Amino acid sequence: MYELIQAAGNSYYINCPAKIGIVKLDAATVCLIDSGGDKDAGRKVRQILDQNDWKLKAIYNTHSNADHIGGNKYLQSQSGCKIFAPGIEADFTNHPILEPSFLYGGYPPKDLRHKFLLAQESTVHCLYDTDLPEGMTMIQLPGHFFDMAGFRTADNVVFLADCLSSEETLNKYQIGFIYDVAAYIATLEKVKQMTAKLFVPAHAQATENITMLAQFNIDKVYEIADRIVHICEEPQIFEHVLQKLFNEFGLALNFEQYVLVGSTVRSYLSWLKDHEKLDFIFENGKMLWKKHL
Repeated sequence: MYELIQAAGNSYYINCPAKIGIVKLDAATVCLIDSGGDKDAGRKVRQILDQNDWKLKAIYNTHSNADHIGGNKYLQSQSGCKIFAPGIEADFTNHPILEPSFLYGGYPPKDLRHKFLLAQESTVHCLYDTDLPEGMTMIQLPGHFFDMAGFRTADNVVFLADCLSSEETLNKYQIGFIYDVAAYIATLEKVKQMTAKLFVPAHAQATENITMLAQFNIDKVYEIADRIVHICEEPQIFEHVLQKLFNEFGLALNFEQYVLVGSTVRSYLSWLKDHEKLDFIFENGKMLWKKHL
């Protein structure tokens, strides 16, 4: 774990729970793509940089989930590096309390205010194309989170952030976190057509061909959507939809999974309602979801 791997030329990644990209800018300086999940991850990154006599100039966050920005504060305090994030992700990274608040739908209790969902604050600037080093381009990858982006380096290595999961992960957990289902599918359809020397997803193995994995993720979205529609053949309150999904997939329910999967299921319900697959009704003081007739 935390092994430095050369992807191509000046493009590297650190193999860790949420892969971290390293791009050499010259003989002495580098930038990072994401920073890991916490201060400890930041320390391990710094050790790798020190071992190679590399100075950190900038961090480019793909999005604001805590497992991608958790090392920001430590690395920024140690190096003075600038940090950039795209669009709304910059706001969430500057104010990390927004992530657990958004997921919970209100002020989060202590059970959700921990490093898995709540990173330490760092000073982050909104990312524009002009902020990128020469040869690096930003790729818009919305869907998993608000304004998530990936990056293509000058070596034609593409860092894909969280726009897809490994087959193993999806087969185990079934429901990957999605904020905007329509945008997520559109992103995967775009990624499916991409070519690169190497693709580096944050939570799947690096690969030279991303097409099959992208399609697997697309198919899983439609599978989950069909299950939700089936569940709603009889009108269901949201909690029952969630319960039936957890039971059908044999998932363990805890507070973190409740807010992560719950938020995702709400996104599915919105998407299905917008596409006239589901309707809702109010009955006896309850909101019920039902299959569109």
